Amino acid sequence: MSTSEGRAAGRGDRARYTQLLEHAGRTTVALRAAPGGAAARPWGSGVLIAPGWVLTCAHVLAASDGRRRETGPDGVFGVTFDGRVVPARLAYDLSRPDPAAGPAAVRADLALVQLLDPATEHPCAWLSDQPATLLEDAYIFRGHDASGAVTERDGDAGTVRRGEHAVRDAGDGGDPRDGGPGPGDGPGARGRGEHGAPAGPRAPALSVDPFIAVRFGARDARGLQFGSDVRVSPGASGGPLLDCDRGEVVGIVKGRHQQDHVGLAVPVTALRGLGPEHLVAGAEGLGPDPYHALMSLHDRWHWAGQDLGRAVGPTWFDAQHTIMAGRGRLWGVQERLQALDLLARLPAPRDPLVVEAAVGEVLERGERPGAWLLRTWRDGHGALYQGSDPYTELRAFVHYLRIVAQLTADEVRDAPGEEAAAVREQATRLAEFVQAKAVVLQPQDRRRIGPVRRRPCSVLVEFEPLFYDEGGQELFNWSVSEGYGQGQWLRVDVQESAGGVPFEQAREQVLRRLGGRLLRADGDAGPNARVRLEVAVPEGHWDTAAGQWEVAASTRRTARLRPVGPGRAVILRDQGRREQVDPAWLRRWQGLAAARELQALRIPPRPGADGRSPSAEAIWRLLETAGEGALPALCHTVADGFGRDAVGVALDTGFPAGLWPAHGHGEERDCDAGCEEFHRGVRELLQGSGGVARLPELVRQLRAKAAEAAEEGTHWARDLVLLYDDPEDPIPPLFTDRPQMSPR
Repeated sequence: MSTSEGRAAGRGDRARYTQLLEHAGRTTVALRAAPGGAAARPWGSGVLIAPGWVLTCAHVLAASDGRRRETGPDGVFGVTFDGRVVPARLAYDLSRPDPAAGPAAVRADLALVQLLDPATEHPCAWLSDQPATLLEDAYIFRGHDASGAVTERDGDAGTVRRGEHAVRDAGDGGDPRDGGPGPGDGPGARGRGEHGAPAGPRAPALSVDPFIAVRFGARDARGLQFGSDVRVSPGASGGPLLDCDRGEVVGIVKGRHQQDHVGLAVPVTALRGLGPEHLVAGAEGLGPDPYHALMSLHDRWHWAGQDLGRAVGPTWFDAQHTIMAGRGRLWGVQERLQALDLLARLPAPRDPLVVEAAVGEVLERGERPGAWLLRTWRDGHGALYQGSDPYTELRAFVHYLRIVAQLTADEVRDAPGEEAAAVREQATRLAEFVQAKAVVLQPQDRRRIGPVRRRPCSVLVEFEPLFYDEGGQELFNWSVSEGYGQGQWLRVDVQESAGGVPFEQAREQVLRRLGGRLLRADGDAGPNARVRLEVAVPEGHWDTAAGQWEVAASTRRTARLRPVGPGRAVILRDQGRREQVDPAWLRRWQGLAAARELQALRIPPRPGADGRSPSAEAIWRLLETAGEGALPALCHTVADGFGRDAVGVALDTGFPAGLWPAHGHGEERDCDAGCEEFHRGVRELLQGSGGVARLPELVRQLRAKAAEAAEEGTHWARDLVLLYDDPEDPIPPLFTDRPQMSPR
């Protein structure tokens, strides 16, 4: 291409990107001495990226000898934009070494400056959520002082290395004879400031524009290197590098080469390294996760700018829409804008590896890590741009957001309080957005993104009685389900046949597979998690000692067997209770949950003077009139006779919880010292429980102590059975034609 053709192309690009360039110019600032102080030239540039926050290079805030610039009291200096100077101070310095990271830790030449007046209104640039690789249509910007003056020469500050040659801080004023932009030198050669203010003269005969066209750009280990037809304007260090093809700021200008028109920029993705350790002394920070907080402010500000009731003119989004119109993308700038706003309203992921795993699942790359550090849901969104066809790209984003919505909802599934409820509401909003965008997908793809791997909180084993065989033996089918709370279950294993098998055989079949199933659920639940084992049995099997079941301790073919009860919470559920919640059951549960203290309700009470136990009618009255915090406790066997009847009455009167030994005594003998020890232990357990919700874990701790004989007087708890039937999390239908409740 000839020089004239190149200049014509530059002018064409500038016309195409006019709106975008105007927005970028309005968000570019100059950094200078404190407002009201002695007149001084600006130090360099920066870019407004979130309400009250400016991103710049850390070295811009250092003088030529490496010391901090002279500032006002408390480190205050000035930020100039829109013809005004506002007070600001340094808040985060990413170039500071982290003592905990060691001397080899990578440090970014970036800093965050905070505007001190929270009422200051200003526009914000759009920071890319994806790494930049090659640049074809790009510009760099520099800020202007209120007077339009350019920065002064400040020696060798900011010099970096490129091969054997030095790259000087682009904030250096330099010599006007050293290749400063002159008449006809491309789209960045002449003009006025972004707000109509005349650009400050670099030499008496010249004026400068706030931006320069980039001729080429590419990323390597040192950052983003770029070249232009003219030398980088003085004062550009700390200013934004704008990729016009994507309509995004992809880098922060760091320096320029001393001999040619090549410059270097820090990728904005380096901001992902921002942490609380970079907060400077005395500054107000963004909390324990400043990167997540900053980018959430950024994304929510841009979405709020589309509010028709608040819009005062074209937005950055409008400029991006103009650029990308006609490209045939199904996941366009509008979808991205709304998706990132929804992601910004969610808490940060509990571990960056969760983001990596979600991206890996969507891109079907297994456990192979990506090329870029991913810290937030936003970063994961940016990693999905793979140059795919529009349909494949849409499917990937919908799938990813579906995973994020589910993971977030699972994190606060059972958490109390308004904050957790608000998170659940935002996760639901994201899921609804996903559902709306998925309608254009083909049915097989909608099914593919539907069942997301979730974080289970329990594994349910259910025994379903069928009928009696000719010998009078009861036969069963069984199933195993993963539970996600609030009546949401996903069946993962089932033995269903017309004939069924005896209970003991069904139990042995379950135990052969249960160890591996529990271990997989633990892995899905998160690091060091132990999901709860729930066992639903019908009447006649309430004495099932599930806490003493022995299951495989690993997935090895010859794995050792270990009792399940000491290592995880194990509870018993009534197989006869389903998703149809009886009012008495719900009322009793709510009473237990609200009770300040739980009390053991001994059944039956001590025999009367005639030595006989109370009648069935007396048991009904005892249970129906029990207080809200009452919890039945039986030392009798519950497999048959009086104990079985007593448990049945307790369930019929709505009791959701109870305690008894798996091997209680029968009616052939009276209560003895062992019974007294049992009831005393139950009373002590309930008095210090802190509420019904803690019972499964407290019983587990008792079982562990009893199994190890670690504490005297706990042997009575070795075969302790805890009935724990939460009506707000009812067991699912098992053998039915109706579909299961959705696991989503």
